[in-house]
Amino acid sequence: MATASSVRGGAHPNPRARRMRRWRQAGIAAILTVSLCFVLFPLWYVVVAAFDDSNTLGTQGFWPRNASLANFEVLWDDPTFPFFRWLWNTLRVSFLVAAISVLVTTMSAYAFSRFRFRGRQPLMRAIVLIQLFPNLLALIAIYLMVQEAGRLMPLLGLNSNWTLVLIYLGGVLGGNVWLVKGYIDSLPRELDESAMVDGASHARIFWTIIIPLARPMLAVIAVLSFVATYGELIVASVLITDSPEMTLPVGMWSYLSGEYTNRWGPFAAGAILAAIPALVFFYLLQDWLVRGLTSGAVKS
Repeated sequence: MATASSVRGGAHPNPRARRMRRWRQAGIAAILTVSLCFVLFPLWYVVVAAFDDSNTLGTQGFWPRNASLANFEVLWDDPTFPFFRWLWNTLRVSFLVAAISVLVTTMSAYAFSRFRFRGRQPLMRAIVLIQLFPNLLALIAIYLMVQEAGRLMPLLGLNSNWTLVLIYLGGVLGGNVWLVKGYIDSLPRELDESAMVDGASHARIFWTIIIPLARPMLAVIAVLSFVATYGELIVASVLITDSPEMTLPVGMWSYLSGEYTNRWGPFAAGAILAAIPALVFFYLLQDWLVRGLTSGAVKS
């Protein structure tokens, strides 16, 4: 009887415990609500500015006073704001960096993981150490190097999107190689050995075994490379000054500077449209991205 009574008593906590649990749940809900407001308020503020025709941020309300699509029409009509030209430049650079990074990173990581050659460990450490230095420290050297390269080959000089592709690749390859190498290290070597017994070459093993198994991690580095270059401003603003070659962050920043200081409406409209390609790219790779981010935690 005592046991049955204790079980029944344990199944129904006392009122004080219930109140404490309710207060704890209410506190968690309040913290989450405040955090969500901090995240969503800037986004909502941009949306309101995009549909408000006042073109200012200081007097803007929580709702657009005169909602219209006038700011979006500027993106098509204003010759000083070639939004879609800048967007195309940004997409071209970002997709090229993501695609080339995935290919070069996977090949390099496979070599570091599966081959044994002189200087392998020091070279890998050097790649990681280089990534610790921010690009800002090398910005002057990069500018002078690109300036000299442009005299020999204008395609790789200043005001060239191809120059940005090469510079961005140098910034993302090191960290990506480290990530993919760790992932390939977790793949059983018995798969390679079995394929070699059947007469497969290293190239065939790479394309038919490693690449399919590493797709989740390749999606991770593709998204990381795309996002890192899609919104980059500082390096691009130094290397690109001609309006037709500007990327979207540089172009929109230049649109607000100088004589165009009261164009927050078109700027907000452009920011909304600029977010769509990144969201679509993330949506298409989200399944592989989740697998890549979680697989490293369960692989031995």
